[in-house]
Amino acid sequence: QVQLVESEGGSVQAGGSLRLSCVVSGYPLSTYSRAWFRQAPGKEREGVAFITSNGRTNYADSVKGRFTISQDNAKNTLLLQMNSLKPEDTAMYYCAAAPRLVPEWSLFNRYQYPDWGQGTQVTVSS
Repeated sequence: QVQLVESEGGSVQAGGSLRLSCVVSGYPLSTYSRAWFRQAPGKEREGVAFITSNGRTNYADSVKGRFTISQDNAKNTLLLQMNSLKPEDTAMYYCAAAPRLVPEWSLFNRYQYPDWGQGTQVTVSS
């Protein structure tokens, strides 16, 4: 059974940093794509950062240079380091996974990812 369990988010002031983690268990394949999405109230869920089993990463323009996605393979944990946070980064953050390599042109499509964590709140105050 696939499970994605996110760490607790948090509240920070603008300019601060947070690190999110997501423990992935029950994933049977060595080929996969994993991602972080976020959803602010009244807005669509949007892709933030992506990583694949062959090491490819990609980021939304809004977070490039500030967020870093990585993996701790020994612990089967997906990480998201968020620096220079802005109030507009406030949202519920979700980790997601797919048991295949999602095409580059479709990385930001939430429907490419069948497995999701429960979500964790990140709040950035000005």
